[in-house]
Amino acid sequence: MRNIFFIIQKEFIQIKRNKAMLPIMIVMPILQLIILVNAATFEMKNIRMFVIDKDMSTVSRDIVSKFSGSPFYKITASSFNISDGEESLKKGKTDMVLVIPEHFERNLRNENKANLQLLVNAINAATAGLINAYSVSILLDYNAGLVAKWTNLSGKNQLINTRYSFWYNPELNYKNYMVPGILVMLVTIIGLFLAGLNIVREKEIGTIEQINITPIKKYQFIIGKLFPFWLIALFELAFGLFLGKLIFGIPMVGNLFLLFSFAAIYLIVVLSLGLFVSTVNNTQQQAMFITWFFMVIFILMSGLFTPVESMPEWAQRINIINPVAYFIEVMRMVLLKGSGLADIKRQFISISVYAVLILSFAVWRYRKVT
Repeated sequence: MRNIFFIIQKEFIQIKRNKAMLPIMIVMPILQLIILVNAATFEMKNIRMFVIDKDMSTVSRDIVSKFSGSPFYKITASSFNISDGEESLKKGKTDMVLVIPEHFERNLRNENKANLQLLVNAINAATAGLINAYSVSILLDYNAGLVAKWTNLSGKNQLINTRYSFWYNPELNYKNYMVPGILVMLVTIIGLFLAGLNIVREKEIGTIEQINITPIKKYQFIIGKLFPFWLIALFELAFGLFLGKLIFGIPMVGNLFLLFSFAAIYLIVVLSLGLFVSTVNNTQQQAMFITWFFMVIFILMSGLFTPVESMPEWAQRINIINPVAYFIEVMRMVLLKGSGLADIKRQFISISVYAVLILSFAVWRYRKVT
């Protein structure tokens, strides 16, 4: 135990002296949390809209006002010629063109139906899908209000009024969804990158040979090496949750002790992966490339930006070995839904088995002699 304490003390002194490591541990997570949460969003704002209103009726003006009154749309131009809108769309000056044909209101009153057209720039399929969904939602909402209004004027009963209630995120605030995932990514970077690079750095400067000839046992060296980063990563998680609550107002419905218990086991997995990377590399550059390779795969398949359920079936099966996916799911379940141990039992058991297996493999792969 005494030897482990001395190694831990040495690691903290070495971290303090390393001027490049401190900004990575302190400045980078704060900046990434603030920037990424605001940048990594699927919400569309300031959609540039071109209006072609050939009807110029009360209904057509009401439809245009519905769009202009939305915080997501910005009417940049209008015309009576559809070719002007198409040209603006081709040049990238507008994102969507709304075309309301002649006799729109007359057809709507006489035939109870009328057509209008939406032209959406679909170079970016995700953006086009959101613009189309927003636009259709506005038109359906206006249509429902118009039907109810005209039905009342004709003396018939009013239609059923439907109201929606969204669980766990009533205001549909996308930041509540992103902050837990971004925190997982930052904690993973701290554990995976720094743990792996720190051990490889010992090889580069030659101090690993001095440690290997000492009577320090292998398990003492590994615990002493990984414990500081395990502790730092937990502190980063706590600080990130504090900033998330302070800046973004994310809800914390569940038990934080349960969350940190899961995080403690998860970090063993991440640190063990970093230890494994360090055993197969001799330079920090090699370790960084391999670590980043795994990080990109883990993040893209974790459900941070896109739902895991939307992935192909083969990808969902491979995702069983992705520890980041487990932690992101647990973070969102505990913080937003208030899930308890019974709700995350499957993830808890999976990550525990993962921790035992990967740590055992990493320790077996590490050789104390050079």
